Amino acid sequence: MKLLDHLEEWLIALLMGVATVVIFIAVIHRYASGLPIPVVQDWLLRMNTSWAQELTIYMFVWMAKFGAAYGVRTGIHVGVDVLVNRLSAPHQRKFIFFGLLAGAVFTGVIAVLGADFVYELSDTSSTSEVLELPIWVVYLAIPLGSALMCFRFLQVAWNFSRGGELPVHDHAHVEGLTEDAAEGRQ
Repeated sequence: MKLLDHLEEWLIALLMGVATVVIFIAVIHRYASGLPIPVVQDWLLRMNTSWAQELTIYMFVWMAKFGAAYGVRTGIHVGVDVLVNRLSAPHQRKFIFFGLLAGAVFTGVIAVLGADFVYELSDTSSTSEVLELPIWVVYLAIPLGSALMCFRFLQVAWNFSRGGELPVHDHAHVEGLTEDAAEGRQ
């Protein structure tokens, strides 16, 4: 289960890193192509980097889907709890648990419908405009991200039912920083 503990961070970091490199290369290519260096300019103008924008858009879509699962796991996903906070403790607990299960059902349904949609797309010859990727690969973010989000809702609901605690994101805490500082003092 250790692999799943930080799956979203690894996927988001990988996608962000690749997107950064791709955009960096495309920007350098664009500006270097305008330099009046005869042999280099001719060579660069023959290179095609029109695929960079499409690829990074797809990577950002994937990051958003996995980022939502990360938000559920860490307690930073958007939630409306104004009314729930006004309830007494026993009623609060029931509504929170209901909300977590409703989130799991909703994202589970989206995962199933998304998987069906991707399956139907896999029988077509549709491709993305520039990269010519099978379009089902692009849309695979929907069932995968939603399934992971459903799993995270169930995981949070399970932990809440056992201990009564929800994940709370501390914006001031940087993971690894306090531990490293404490080790450095010893």
